[in-house]
Amino acid sequence: MSEQAILQYIPQRPPFVMVDNIVQADGTVSVTDFTVRDGHLFVEDGKFTEYGLVENMAQTAAAGTGYSLQNAGKQVPVGYIGALKALNIIALPQVGDTITTEVSFKTQVLNVHIVQGRVLNNGQEIANCELKIFLQES
Repeated sequence: MSEQAILQYIPQRPPFVMVDNIVQADGTVSVTDFTVRDGHLFVEDGKFTEYGLVENMAQTAAAGTGYSLQNAGKQVPVGYIGALKALNIIALPQVGDTITTEVSFKTQVLNVHIVQGRVLNNGQEIANCELKIFLQES
């Protein structure tokens, strides 16, 4: 998927984009991939940072929501990370690695979505957490 294509599903804009492709988006589970590139905003010493991994999980949630809403003829909302729970960083991917991120929808209370995210590198889980994402009402 081109950068222009992914931008129709997420509110973020370069250089703050941390998803390359939507692999799956079915309303319950969203899966994306992202290749870590040298010079990216969240690359330090050749590794994608903890902040980048968290934002990647949040953008995966946004991409899945944006994809579903756009296919239903609705506007893509802006969301904000409100809280993280049980953040576990196991390893940091390096420049050139392609990570796969899976976000599962758990529940919604008003405009707050609670999701469980996990990031894989070569099939190995390298990060996970629960995110509370606040969607801005239009």
